Amino acid sequence: MIVPLMEAAADTCGNKAGALGALLRAGLPVPGGFVVPFAAYLAAVGDLGLDRFTGEPDDLDAARQVIQGRPLHATVTDALGRALDELGDPPVAVRSSAANEDTGQASAAGQYESFLAVHGVSEVADAVRACWASLLSPRAIGRQGASGRDDQPSDDLVMAVIVQRHLDAEVSGVMFTPAGPNDATEIEASWGLGPSIVEGTVTPDAYRVAEDGSITSTVADKRTRLDRRGTQLVVRDVPTHARRQPAIDDATVTHLAELGKEIAAVLGGPQDIEWAIVDGRTWVLQARPVTAAPPPPSPPPPSGASHTPPATLTGTPGSHGTVTGTARIVRGPADFAHVRPGDILVCPFTDPAWTPLLRIAAGVVTETGGVLSHAAIVAREHAVPAVLGIPNATSRLRDDAIITIDGTAGTVTATNA
Repeated sequence: MIVPLMEAAADTCGNKAGALGALLRAGLPVPGGFVVPFAAYLAAVGDLGLDRFTGEPDDLDAARQVIQGRPLHATVTDALGRALDELGDPPVAVRSSAANEDTGQASAAGQYESFLAVHGVSEVADAVRACWASLLSPRAIGRQGASGRDDQPSDDLVMAVIVQRHLDAEVSGVMFTPAGPNDATEIEASWGLGPSIVEGTVTPDAYRVAEDGSITSTVADKRTRLDRRGTQLVVRDVPTHARRQPAIDDATVTHLAELGKEIAAVLGGPQDIEWAIVDGRTWVLQARPVTAAPPPPSPPPPSGASHTPPATLTGTPGSHGTVTGTARIVRGPADFAHVRPGDILVCPFTDPAWTPLLRIAAGVVTETGGVLSHAAIVAREHAVPAVLGIPNATSRLRDDAIITIDGTAGTVTATNA
């Protein structure tokens, strides 16, 4: 019931675990670990009759409670304990690897649960069950509906779970390898653990490595970082002197781009890669196919061009397209009910739990985040224009204002602010 990560294959352990297994077999730097495969999930839930549950919220909640409340079989728990002992019983990362996750058609970015800094067999078992239960979360079922499926559990929803050694990263980031021979490698980086970048809670440094190896970069004001403290994750303020320091130097940028080429060659196509640096060593945490490339950087205005009108805000192009609609200020889940079809979300950042809103929203504007964050990827997959990283957008734009966002140019214009 436990598969060493080195031996993981997509058909038994999901695409995410399968990709990591392939990279390990190729000798690339992936943290060691193991997988709880599809078979363990099917054995655990096979007698629960999950096909009787509908897509209604109360019914889905009941199904999740059933999955999370049932203890793992003793044989699985014993196998988990032995596998953790073989790793040295360190803190671990516990990540989903669903059958429909990380495909070439849709990433399901951020739709299922993952946990960092988990320690001990009991806590790992709880995290495994939570990953299984996230198959029936509102955001996961909502994603199926947004993909043209009915809002009810799909027959192909099965979950494997990856358990890997946790890394206390000094710097983390995301990288998109080139989609074509003339395209660039896109890299984002920030201090601390990776969720700050992938969840869009920090605006990261951005690096672009051209085919000839030349580098262009934008250093961001990285105000917070996520770190491990025991078995807890804590958000800390970045010291003022470090906020605008580059998170990585040009030599590291070049090394990452070369590593990206190796990963893309092993996995057979352009890759969306999560990476981390610990004690000067670069590690690969995840690799999946690029499903929707970000817009290219906006060119600078020509010399002598007029200034941007005062009513126009400029951020980072996040997802192609232009749309005009009603601005809806969304600061958290309490505001979700106010969103109407055709509204443009204006929010601090777009947590993956907010993904169902992209089924009805016409566009997205965020205060933080980069173009390689989960929410930006999902916006591109759903062809929803997005502009990212406009400081204080929720206070600079008025709720109910009519705004136009250009996700290719990275601009937001208020027409009745």
